[in-house]
Amino acid sequence: MTSGFDVCIRGGGIVGRALALLLAGERLRVALLDAPAAAATADVRAYALNAASRQLLEAVRAWPDEAHATPVLGMEVHGDDGGCVSFRAGSAPALAWIVDVPALEQRLAEAVRFQPSVTVVSQPVAAPLTVVCEGRASATRSEFGVEYDVRPYGQHAVAARLTCERPHGHVARQWFADGEVLALLPLGGQTPGDGGNSVALVWSVRQERSEQLLHADPADFAALVEAGAHGTLGRMQLASDRAAWALQIAQADRWCGPGWALAGDAAHTVHPLAGQGLNLGLADARGLAQVLREREYWRPVGDLKLLRRYERARKADVLAMGAVTDGLQQLFAQDHAMLAALRNWGMRGFEAAAPLKNWVVRQAAGRL
Repeated sequence: MTSGFDVCIRGGGIVGRALALLLAGERLRVALLDAPAAAATADVRAYALNAASRQLLEAVRAWPDEAHATPVLGMEVHGDDGGCVSFRAGSAPALAWIVDVPALEQRLAEAVRFQPSVTVVSQPVAAPLTVVCEGRASATRSEFGVEYDVRPYGQHAVAARLTCERPHGHVARQWFADGEVLALLPLGGQTPGDGGNSVALVWSVRQERSEQLLHADPADFAALVEAGAHGTLGRMQLASDRAAWALQIAQADRWCGPGWALAGDAAHTVHPLAGQGLNLGLADARGLAQVLREREYWRPVGDLKLLRRYERARKADVLAMGAVTDGLQQLFAQDHAMLAALRNWGMRGFEAAAPLKNWVVRQAAGRL
């Protein structure tokens, strides 16, 4: 007996919901398997989304309002010995947008609720194509015999929200030091005039230190962040709860098989230092929707040759981004004086290479 669905998406997170909306736009009948909501807790995460991701979310009417999507007009990356690279948006609207996770999830949920071709289900249903979007801890992945190669970094990302004495000016800032990466991302929406005084922290630290940071006195924690940022934004104050999660680089050995495919963190994870994790997942959703839209009229949506087109199209980009983020993490994790001098010399040279910087900005933004 047929279920009446063309696609069953297992996982109702951001990538799963975005994919469901894209496929509904292709006149496919979608079952979205979404787990019951957990107890409400404050979510302090924020994602850096590029222009391509914004275009996708606007197309499915799920882009958050201005108060929850802060444009990044500049970026500064500081090495551990004076090296610095800076980027500016120039004529582009922004380098990226820092988006509140709860606001994005709410908009996606609303869009799904008003899309008649998407049905939220509580149990898996039979369909010609099953897409696994359950995240890196996916249980379904192993049902298809997929090996998930995981290499832990021995680090945790510590996230929080802080207020700062000086306005951030819509600049994202990042510091590499002692093998750790501290990032302060601008918040506050458009905030014309004052430049905003709220930031989202993502601090990649050694695993043993993450517990200390999570349980530190709020004033002491803010002082540590302030010191890690070299006082750039003045005095800081903790404005939220703190959260932490383990960091890893991972890759599934196969992304598809007859009648199934993986997308998002179920297929790959990268270090967050470049802020590209969700952008890669949304690009998976866009790539799979495009392959299904352009398929031959006689080819079913679960056809293996069709799904391999998607895998080939996306795997190269994901491997390239994984190599970049992993290489940077490994480079700055080394404390040898010669390597420190070399990497900071490289940052200074990169800062002076305008054509190369412009190319990197276009790639990160998802533009050609």
